[in-house]
Amino acid sequence: MTAAPLGRVAVALVVLLGAALLVLTVAGVPVRRDAVVAAVRAAVQLTLVALVIAWVFLHPGGVVLYLTLMLGAAAWTSTRRIGLGRRVLPSAALAIAAGAVAAAVPVLASGALPLRAETVVPFVAQVIGGSMTAVSLTGGRLRDDVRAEWDVVEGWLALGATSRQAVAEQARRSVARSLVPALDQTRSAGLVVLPGAFVGLLLGGASPTQAAQVQLLVLVGLLAAESVAAVVTAQALSRQVGALRPALTTD
Repeated sequence: MTAAPLGRVAVALVVLLGAALLVLTVAGVPVRRDAVVAAVRAAVQLTLVALVIAWVFLHPGGVVLYLTLMLGAAAWTSTRRIGLGRRVLPSAALAIAAGAVAAAVPVLASGALPLRAETVVPFVAQVIGGSMTAVSLTGGRLRDDVRAEWDVVEGWLALGATSRQAVAEQARRSVARSLVPALDQTRSAGLVVLPGAFVGLLLGGASPTQAAQVQLLVLVGLLAAESVAAVVTAQALSRQVGALRPALTTD
């Protein structure tokens, strides 16, 4: 698929944003400024990312550096969302890395995707993003559940249970809840929605069969990555419950 002239893309974007703003104005929904800011930020960020990735494609040695920076940014984002301070940053980084490795190694080692910068970067970037989401959801849910049920946790600790044993139920629940989006996305693919990779490949000229194969790798890869990341997060944070008690019990 040949890229459309930049002017035509700009016109389409302006019309789309205008439609959104018109509907929001008529409905009296006060998020028009947010919509404009979101669109402008997306344009700037995607432009910068496109330039960086274009450079990485020309310099394959930069793949590791780019993905490492992405991993660091993802770990920091999850740490902020979990809201327990910087002490959980190493755990978040470990969980995201573990999820990404669990998904990337089988796919690349099997040859299901060629070992080239053009395929490694988008695939690994997606599983890093999915792992980040799983870590954030798991950590946030575990924090909230332990806070709400601290009397139960404290009772287990008083009986001699380890921190991990005392929050085992909350940990299992947090993992299960964090995987709901990934499970729903995988279940509904092709029926409720056409996923992004599938649509992108079709627009790029790939056959429907090729698009379906790649999309399936992405969906199941995300499911594997997020499962590993969520479990690692729950286990790591479970061992820190005693040390994190003030943060968990104080609003």
